[in-house]
Amino acid sequence: MTIPVITQLGRMVLALMATIGAVSAFAGRAVQQTVRPPYFKAQIARQMLEIGYYSLPVVGLTAIFTGMVLALQSYTGFARFSAESAIPNVVVVSLTRELGPVLAGLMVAGRVGAAMAAEIGTMRVTEQIDALKTLSTDPFKYLVAPRLIAGVVTLPMLVLIADIIGVLGGYLVGVYKLDFNDATYLRNTIEFLQFQDVFSGLVKAAVFGFLITLMGCYHGYTSRGGAQGVGLATTNAVVSASILILTANYFITEAFFAR
Repeated sequence: MTIPVITQLGRMVLALMATIGAVSAFAGRAVQQTVRPPYFKAQIARQMLEIGYYSLPVVGLTAIFTGMVLALQSYTGFARFSAESAIPNVVVVSLTRELGPVLAGLMVAGRVGAAMAAEIGTMRVTEQIDALKTLSTDPFKYLVAPRLIAGVVTLPMLVLIADIIGVLGGYLVGVYKLDFNDATYLRNTIEFLQFQDVFSGLVKAAVFGFLITLMGCYHGYTSRGGAQGVGLATTNAVVSASILILTANYFITEAFFAR
């Protein structure tokens, strides 16, 4: 009974290591094509529009309601210790350091990562990627590199906007529901916020943008088996990107704020 269990565990470990190796090789080739000219500027602009502009509504809604709920929950807890004045500080730090980049990353992963995997996966199963090779066009240069560049550049801008919208949500609740003085709320927010808080969130956003686009491209590029394979690729892209976002979030936080 023990030997089959060990055998199955060994197969799982080997499959995991093979997947890590395949993703690493894919990422290395993609990064290599990303830093080498020429660049398909029209493709980069299209992907920036897709990742940034079209994701703004869902990210903005998520940010503003997160800021509003955070202000309410903070008030409920801090009122027990007569520490209501710390609410602006908690809202701005929580959003810029953690909630802004993580929630924006997860929303973009669900919307953009799945779309990338579906688009590239459809191109794979319909042999359009093979057609690119026939036309002497490197698929990594034409399909993967523009998405990686757009993800790394666009997501920090998206997170910065989400931070502002989230702080606005906390301000609206704090001033119009919890009866804070508006000038005092803004002053506490600005005085407590530090450059490192915003910078760490933007670094996280750039890393998350890379991971989201990498997973979307990888699962789409390696998809097999027709429509069923494309559907599986979209699911795997979202799940793997979400797990990597949460994992990377811990290590980046450790690097910035561990003492």
